[in-house]
Amino acid sequence: MKKVILILILLLTTATNVFAAKVPDNIKNLVKKDFEKADFRFDGLIILPDGTLYLPLYPSLVKKPEKLEIKSTLPINKNFTDKPEVIILNNDFVLLKVLIDPKGRKTVLNIKEPPIEVRTGLLPQDMLVPTGLIIPDNIKGIIGNLKIPTAQDAGIRVKAEPFLEYKTVKTSKTTKNLVTKVPQLQNKTLYIATCYSKNIQVVQNESAKPEYALAQKAIPIDMKATSDDKFLLVTTYSKTFVDVIALTDERIIKQIDLTTPAEEIVIDKINNKAYVSSASASSIYIIDLNTMTLKQKIKVKGMCERLSLSDDATKLFYVDKKTNSVWAIELDNEFIIKNIGSFPSISKIRYAQGKIYLASRTKNRLAIIDYVTLGLIKEVDVQTKPIDMLIYKNNLYILSAQNNIVQVLDTETDEITDIINLNTAGFSTKIYRIKNTNIALITDTKADKYSVLDLDKKQVIKTNTIEIPVSEIVVVARKLKG
Repeated sequence: MKKVILILILLLTTATNVFAAKVPDNIKNLVKKDFEKADFRFDGLIILPDGTLYLPLYPSLVKKPEKLEIKSTLPINKNFTDKPEVIILNNDFVLLKVLIDPKGRKTVLNIKEPPIEVRTGLLPQDMLVPTGLIIPDNIKGIIGNLKIPTAQDAGIRVKAEPFLEYKTVKTSKTTKNLVTKVPQLQNKTLYIATCYSKNIQVVQNESAKPEYALAQKAIPIDMKATSDDKFLLVTTYSKTFVDVIALTDERIIKQIDLTTPAEEIVIDKINNKAYVSSASASSIYIIDLNTMTLKQKIKVKGMCERLSLSDDATKLFYVDKKTNSVWAIELDNEFIIKNIGSFPSISKIRYAQGKIYLASRTKNRLAIIDYVTLGLIKEVDVQTKPIDMLIYKNNLYILSAQNNIVQVLDTETDEITDIINLNTAGFSTKIYRIKNTNIALITDTKADKYSVLDLDKKQVIKTNTIEIPVSEIVVVARKLKG
């Protein structure tokens, strides 16, 4: 009886490891000796720099050799650099290479007499398996309870709906485009949320029409891409979940339950974390993007909104929507919460050079606060309804919605240096910088256009037509669907 109990405990421990899907560090280190930039996805999939995929098979019992090394391969006598179809390690872990058969289908090596390590291994049970993967009959036991979507499975893709109720604001104003195509928008996918639909519209490059949409169960509140452009995090109204959408084949692969309504998202690119607010719970949640798991809950003062992260990821700012108080959380100082003061109708917070920039939507003013002394450095009059701000180099770009104007403020002198007029005549919503470029997109929720702004030249280089209203936009490198 004791022996049976011991076996059950062992099996449960192994099953937990398989569900956790974390590739052990010693295996990671072994792979990285030959492929330094190999990616170990949170669900267990191993992606080599050239896009080669390996599926890990977890053994029923993990051995612990003194030195981890390759025990055997198929074809035989190969190294990692040869990228063989099957790699068996001396701790009994197996790596199966994803192959493409003559009909273009994804599969793994069909072995007449599979090694015992392959036959008894198990795929991580929370893995996002490549769509349409075919497993040979004699090793189908590796699947376990895992469901593999068929090649015809479109995930959450749906047909892009026509926006019949969307009334565009037409204008006779014209501005000469300085470029015919924007290089920074080529080979890009634009994910667009709109208050007219609960679905996320998907636009390729500079197209005016969405190709399709990603079905959502409620209107999105916020959406952000991870720094590697592999996942899209989405929060929706009245839902406690953060949906994780894999952008390789646009499927929801995980829902992270915060237990309270999930709202705004900011991404910490330095530490690969996401901060998600829940105003009704006076809480900010920390998600580890390496494992896509909830790591911590920070209780804050008041109902938090307008989240903003400093560029060095040491300070997180928010506004209490009930009192208009502005707070800072010192992330590198045991989450100490610091009261900045009370300011009317804050629409956006930005931080640069030791100063906090607060835009008041109703007062049409920008307050500049010294972070150390909390003293008011100065106030600056801005255009009507400042709605968003962007820090780029030593400049603060201030987007005002009503007159569709961007003002540029030098953060060293705190003086307005430039005024940029937009050719939209609608109601501007966001200024969004395309990652690792000098280009920002300025969206509009009423006009059928968005502006392309060169942040170095401080001028609009192109105004693109788009047949959907835009409230949120995320731009990522286009992914190969797999």
